[in-house]
Amino acid sequence: MIKINSELKMPLYQQIYEQIKAKIIAGAYKEGMRLTSTRELARDLCVGRNTVENAYGQLCLEGYMASRPGSGFVVLNVIDDLLPLSLKTPAREISDLPTGFVPSGKKADRSSHNLFTEYKYDFHYGSLDHTFFPYSLWRRLTTEALSSFESQNVNYYNDKQGELCLRIEIMNYIRESRGVRCTPDQIVLCCGTQYALDLICALFPEGNRKVAMEEPGYSGVRIVFEKNNYEIKPIPIGPDGMDISKLKKSSARLTYITPSHQFPTGVVMPIQYRAQLLQWAAQRDGVIIEDDYDSEYRYHSRPIPSLQSIDNHGRVIYLGTFSKSLAPGLRMSYMVLPEWLLDQYRSVFEGYHSTVPWIEQKAMSLFMAGGHWEKHLRKVCLKSNKKHEILLHEIRRQMGDKVRIHSHNAGLHILLEFLNGEHQERLIEQAKEHQVRVYPTLQFWYTKECCRKNFVLMGFSKLTEEEIVNGIGLLNKAWFNFSNYYR
Repeated sequence: MIKINSELKMPLYQQIYEQIKAKIIAGAYKEGMRLTSTRELARDLCVGRNTVENAYGQLCLEGYMASRPGSGFVVLNVIDDLLPLSLKTPAREISDLPTGFVPSGKKADRSSHNLFTEYKYDFHYGSLDHTFFPYSLWRRLTTEALSSFESQNVNYYNDKQGELCLRIEIMNYIRESRGVRCTPDQIVLCCGTQYALDLICALFPEGNRKVAMEEPGYSGVRIVFEKNNYEIKPIPIGPDGMDISKLKKSSARLTYITPSHQFPTGVVMPIQYRAQLLQWAAQRDGVIIEDDYDSEYRYHSRPIPSLQSIDNHGRVIYLGTFSKSLAPGLRMSYMVLPEWLLDQYRSVFEGYHSTVPWIEQKAMSLFMAGGHWEKHLRKVCLKSNKKHEILLHEIRRQMGDKVRIHSHNAGLHILLEFLNGEHQERLIEQAKEHQVRVYPTLQFWYTKECCRKNFVLMGFSKLTEEEIVNGIGLLNKAWFNFSNYYR
């Protein structure tokens, strides 16, 4: 029996979602069981049908159930013994932490400003709209940090893992938003994801120097592994994310993955495949690096729970960043290490110091502790959602059935597929002739000959709504006017 309480602050659709998910995990709803239709359940609960459809849509997105023609919504298989207690019981509160703890998101390949000066409209991925950053508030918080008693810390080499007050704020945030289970001791502040990966590579100096990576996947990560003398094992991406069967056949014991919004395809890995991935790691004595680079940006559903949140065996290293939601120029990211790796980390990096300036850490801590972070996220998500909708609307209105949009409904980029097989190099040149910049996808493929060349990548976070409309208009003219279309 599904029950809802209108007095709770939790949205009605989320109450329905949570109860059905709990029943599936507990085994009360068996695999193949047909669920009540959205119309019937809405009538029984006296709620709008959209409310039930939103709950069912989230469950389908996460892989707990599926919509089957002629059968309605049916329960999918979930490997229950791989699911942790965190999905069945609330995450630990601050009071559960060890004594002494006091409570208080791929990337641009080039950062030069000149990158954007040759083009009238640049659909660059990785840079943010400068109006998003809270300049006045950040100045005030920086002044507050420098005026505090702790400001003397700017004269010292500080904790290599980062300021404790900030690590506590990050712990609170990722526990509530992503279900990540950790203590502040497991969090390490880093000056970007690539630096975090350098640290991870140093934690495994001997043995199996092979890493399984998504194909296609983020090229900036591949560079780090190659420079650390890792052999890359490309694993194809399918409709459910990384092909686990191919992963099992590889000899790698380390894998890098973006399961909640695969870069660049946008595929979401369903719960049962996540469980299989964790099973692989436990059996192989492997380690999974989960890059949760843009989990804040989901436009038509709730964020997908992190892989780390359903990890029973401490096989996941979780990576997060402030680059996609606050400012890439701050160079502030973090990783969450499993407890069994902490001694190795402390030994390998004994004598190291933090790479993130104290003043920025303190300002960020004040930003989060004061409730500004949640407000900022709501603001940027609403604005990004509006840009995202305008982008999709204009592409569909102006280009129609000549293209297919991939990687939408989340994140800050899309992939555009050209259905007549146009080559991305020519498409990019045609766009450049009209002072618009779009980007290739070839660099994301380790095996270049496997790349489908009729795709381009387009980010939208840097452009204004008006610029998006005008830019799409010029692209439509560049790609689909009579003379270009039949070249």
